[in-house]
Amino acid sequence: MNDRQGPVRWGFIGASTIAHEHMVNAVRLAGHEVVAIASGSHARAAQFAAEHGIPFATDSVDALLARPDVEAVYISSTNDRHCAQVLAAAAAGKHVLCEKPLAMDVPDAQRMVDACRAAGVLLGTNHHLRNAATHRALRDLVRAGAIGKPLFARVHHAVYLRPLVQGWRIHDPAAGGGVIRDIVVHDVDALRFVLGSEPQEAVAMTQSAYLATQGLEDGVMAVLRFSDGLLAHVHAAYTTRNTVTSIEILGDQGSLVARDVMTVQPVGSVMLRDADGERPVELAQENLYARGVALFASALRGQGAPAATGEDGVRSLAAALAVAESAQTGQRVRIPA
Repeated sequence: MNDRQGPVRWGFIGASTIAHEHMVNAVRLAGHEVVAIASGSHARAAQFAAEHGIPFATDSVDALLARPDVEAVYISSTNDRHCAQVLAAAAAGKHVLCEKPLAMDVPDAQRMVDACRAAGVLLGTNHHLRNAATHRALRDLVRAGAIGKPLFARVHHAVYLRPLVQGWRIHDPAAGGGVIRDIVVHDVDALRFVLGSEPQEAVAMTQSAYLATQGLEDGVMAVLRFSDGLLAHVHAAYTTRNTVTSIEILGDQGSLVARDVMTVQPVGSVMLRDADGERPVELAQENLYARGVALFASALRGQGAPAATGEDGVRSLAAALAVAESAQTGQRVRIPA
């Protein structure tokens, strides 16, 4: 896709918490550079640039995209801005790594994929959990037949949303808030990655316990049927303290239990239980975001693919929105292929 070797020069669109806490460091750990930052507030962009030693700060996305030294952009603005910013980046010939959910709805997400393909630029979705050693071990064991035919799965991703990142996620529907777009989209993508099959229908109920306002949900339980017949239960929430996240995959010959795994940190464990008993799976932990950046950069140079492609972003968003539709209508909802 690009013959130029050496470090990829990145521009960041969105001076977000995830950019501040994880992505600047991830880019540098992967051997690349952050050369520009754009935020809706010039003061916020300037502060971000000063804290991270980034040479150019602006409140104009267009100004960032016009810079010849920006080869790829990382987008972590609010969900409602992703589509327009990705389309602008594609028009400017910039490669794009976009935060999940890719867009507010499936048609816009597909527009983003199509625009990047037409422009000849790479589009990746930053589903970081695909880079976790735990999730990769689960995927490899499932593919190797370690538990026989997978029949059921459970994802427990009920956590407490720390005050620093509450904001629009619990108060602003127009920005794409709510636990389904924020967390369930990750959970569905993790299941797609681990199982190697696609969700086909969903049924769900939501809860607004005490954090979310403006009609947003802060908890959900859903059941999804996958293309191979597997049933998966997904529990996601912003409202539960002192919990441990987990994934379980249950097969006709054994089971896999992964604990403390729905996280941004390189932590967690995987246990395999079969006819020979229960034993831990050896893991080589690494920084999830740095691995994602490295895979994206390699794909940009024509080697391999991003951890999650734009198409993955579309599929996982479609499943998450089917969960939302089921909760709203009380009906089982088919997930478009």
